[in-house]
Amino acid sequence: MQKKILVIDDERPIQEAVRMILEYDGFTVETASDGVQGINALSQHTIDAVMLDIKMVGLDGFEVLRKIREDRKDLPVIIISGHGNIETAVEAIKLGATDFLEKPLDRNRVLVSLRNAIEKSDLQKDNSALKRKIDKLTKVQTDPPEIIGGSAAIQKVKLLIDKVAKTDSRVLITGGNGTGKELVARWIHHKSHRSTAPFVALNCAAIPTELIESELFGHEKGSFTGATEPRHGKFEQAHGGTIFLDEIGDMSLTAQAKVLRVLQENKIQRVGSAKQIEVNVRVLAATNKHLIDEIEKGNFREDLYHRLSVIMIDVPPLSLRREDIDALALQFAKVLAEKNALPEKTLTPAALAKLRHYDWRGNIRELHNIIERLVIMTDRATIDETDVDLFAPLSGSAKEKSATNIFDNFEVFEEFKANAEATFILRKLEKYRWHISKTAEKLGMQRSHLYTKIEKYALQKPKESEE
Repeated sequence: MQKKILVIDDERPIQEAVRMILEYDGFTVETASDGVQGINALSQHTIDAVMLDIKMVGLDGFEVLRKIREDRKDLPVIIISGHGNIETAVEAIKLGATDFLEKPLDRNRVLVSLRNAIEKSDLQKDNSALKRKIDKLTKVQTDPPEIIGGSAAIQKVKLLIDKVAKTDSRVLITGGNGTGKELVARWIHHKSHRSTAPFVALNCAAIPTELIESELFGHEKGSFTGATEPRHGKFEQAHGGTIFLDEIGDMSLTAQAKVLRVLQENKIQRVGSAKQIEVNVRVLAATNKHLIDEIEKGNFREDLYHRLSVIMIDVPPLSLRREDIDALALQFAKVLAEKNALPEKTLTPAALAKLRHYDWRGNIRELHNIIERLVIMTDRATIDETDVDLFAPLSGSAKEKSATNIFDNFEVFEEFKANAEATFILRKLEKYRWHISKTAEKLGMQRSHLYTKIEKYALQKPKESEE
């Protein structure tokens, strides 16, 4: 692409002489006879470099240069002057000029100066673009994945995240397996003033009881068999940041007592040491258990529960946010195709409708795994309902689940009743294509009552059903 040069000089012969030199060498040239015209030309054209006279009527070259630098700090500006001296050249360079040429102009000197200035400018632009790309990639790698969905249930969670992230309060996150509790914790940390410090997660259910204290608090050399070196625990690793204790309901009572002490004193003690080490951490915890029931059974300390549950966030199961399934499935398909170096995949409305009818005992994790299977196993770019039947039969639809399996999904009767009612109403709405009057009539309820139920369970009309 030809580079466009703006020549600002109040002497017409100089304009034409410079134009001839530059156009002969392949440049495109715009000219201006004074500073005001030059500033206007910069706003009207894409200019790659400026050749600017110092002595002009009205705005002189220095004033024009100052105005250029207010908006275009990277634009090459070569000063040309018939009254050149050292002081003028130094002043021009201080104001941001790229080079200083004296009249009469030497053709080779003009071209060398201009080419060098443009080459340097292009290199700076390339470097800036590369830096932006790296920054973007780094941001993508460090930001938690997006919490996808627009349902009322998940919007409530997002609002709570925004509210509690600004504080240092402890948060207890509850919800079933695969609902995204750790993602909620990561966003709380990411939006907090601790976001540049570590986020350290520990799955309490995955660590053997005899090792949990060492994982949490660290150990000294020789404190137990295999402790050949001193080691920082998770609390020390998270100093200044956030520690996330996942599945804390599975932690032993002994470890619970020591965690309680840390919360009370903000100090830890490594295994095999009597030394107290101060820690500054925010504690987030999560569980898929009903901790009140665990307290009554003697499996969880009530005092620890109250320390952890200053703020509580309940992450809804996927079965209560079915209107988010389309967005989740489509996003998973896109990301997983890219991850597995496959062509981009999408799902048909019929395939999405079938997925909405699954019971999703494994919640978002199960949906993610099924979409990954569909993306890998389906050869076509579009995944349809036959692919869902073929490659995702293990999950089964709600219709195909036995009554026993449905009952096993819930521990509390009120949750089962709410899920059953929400599913029943959603099926009827889909059957009658979201015709409210007809659905209400078939259900034997008032329209206003049906609207209340739709709002209560955050039921939403799928996009492909909208007319």
